Amino acid sequence: MLAAGLVYLFVTGILLEGLASLADKAFSVRDTITEEGVVQPATSLRSGGSDSLVAWDTLGRQGRNFAGSGPSASTIQNLVQLPSKEPIRAYAGLASSDDTESRAGLAVDDLERAGGFERTNLLVVTTTGSGWVDPALVDSFEYLSAGDSATVAIQYSYLPSWISYLVDQTKAREAGRALFDAVYERWLALPHDRRPKLFVAGESLGSFGGETAFSGEYDLRNRTAGTLFVGPPNFNTLFRDFSEHRDSGSPEIEPVYKDGRTVRFSGGDVGRVSAQDPPWEGNRVLYLMHPSDPIVWWSPDLVLNRPDWISEPPGHDVLNTVWVPFLTFWQITADLPFSTGVPGGHGHKYTTEQVDGWYAVIQPAGVTQEELGAVRATIAEQE
Repeated sequence: MLAAGLVYLFVTGILLEGLASLADKAFSVRDTITEEGVVQPATSLRSGGSDSLVAWDTLGRQGRNFAGSGPSASTIQNLVQLPSKEPIRAYAGLASSDDTESRAGLAVDDLERAGGFERTNLLVVTTTGSGWVDPALVDSFEYLSAGDSATVAIQYSYLPSWISYLVDQTKAREAGRALFDAVYERWLALPHDRRPKLFVAGESLGSFGGETAFSGEYDLRNRTAGTLFVGPPNFNTLFRDFSEHRDSGSPEIEPVYKDGRTVRFSGGDVGRVSAQDPPWEGNRVLYLMHPSDPIVWWSPDLVLNRPDWISEPPGHDVLNTVWVPFLTFWQITADLPFSTGVPGGHGHKYTTEQVDGWYAVIQPAGVTQEELGAVRATIAEQE
C-alpha cells in the first residue's frame, strides 16, 4: 500500500510539488547571503547601486554577484586596445517584485534609467534556476563590445538548475518570455536610428527559457541582432526542432540546419563552423554544445530508443558509446551531477569557447586575433 501510494503521488506530481516547496524554502535562506568579496556598487550603472530603482538587498545572492562584479572600462580597454565604456548591468531578484511580469518591468525600468537603451549593444540574458549568470557569458560580451553594452536579467527561482529541471520549467519559460517582451516593447518605441543592437543569450536552463520568446529561426533572425545559447538541455523546443529537422547527412552532434543560413551549432571549434560554406550572412544564432555534455544528450527517450548520435563518430572528447536499452539512459543520468566538475571545454563547463561564440555572433570590428587571445586568457583565469 505504501509503495502504491508513493507511485500515485509521484505520477500525479503531488510528491514533486511537495519536495519542491520544501527545497524552495531551504534555498530561499541561502539567497539572502552575500558572497565574500562582493560589495554593493557605487556606480549608477548597476542595479543596487546609486540611484538604482532596485534595492541591493532584493537582488538575491546571484543577482548581487552579477551586479557587483564584471570588468571595468580600464580593464576592457587594456585587453581590446579600443576606447571603452563602463558596462551597464540591470537585474531584479525574486524579492524585488511580486511576480515575473512586474519583475521584468522593474529590471527594464532600471536598465532604461542607467542608459542601457543608449548603448550600442543590448543583451537580454535568461538566468539559470537560482538566478545565476555565467561570468564567462557576460564578461566576454562586454570585452568584445568594448564595454559599449548593457545586460539585463531577472531571477525566477531559488532552486539550483538540477532541481529546476524537474519542477521549475514553467517559471523559466515565463521569465524568458516576459523579460524579452518587456525589453522588446521598449526597444520598438525608439526611433530606428537610436535602437541598440539587441542580443539574446542563455546557458543551460537559461537557454531553455530564452528560446521561449521566439517561434523559430525567422523570429530569432528578425527580432535579434544575434543569439548565443550555451549547453542547451535536450528538451529545449527550438533546439530539438532544429536538430530533428537538420539537413540530410549532417550529424546530430553538430547538425546543419537549412545550410546554416542563420542557425549553426558548434561542439568546440567555433571558427570552423563560422567559416563553413555557404557564408553565414545576416543575424547569427549559435548553439555551443560539447560532445561530452550529458545535459545536451540526456532524454527519457534513451530508455527505449537509440539516438542518432550513438551511431555517429564520437566527438573530440567522447569515447565510443554503445546503446543498450535502459542502461545507456542510466549511464548518462549518472553523469549529470558531475557534468560541471570538469575542466573547461568539456562536459557542462563552458569557458573560453564563449569568447569565440560571441566573436562569431557579434563580429566586432577592430578586435584583432591577438586581442581575442588576451580575452580568452582572461576568461580562462576565472575558471
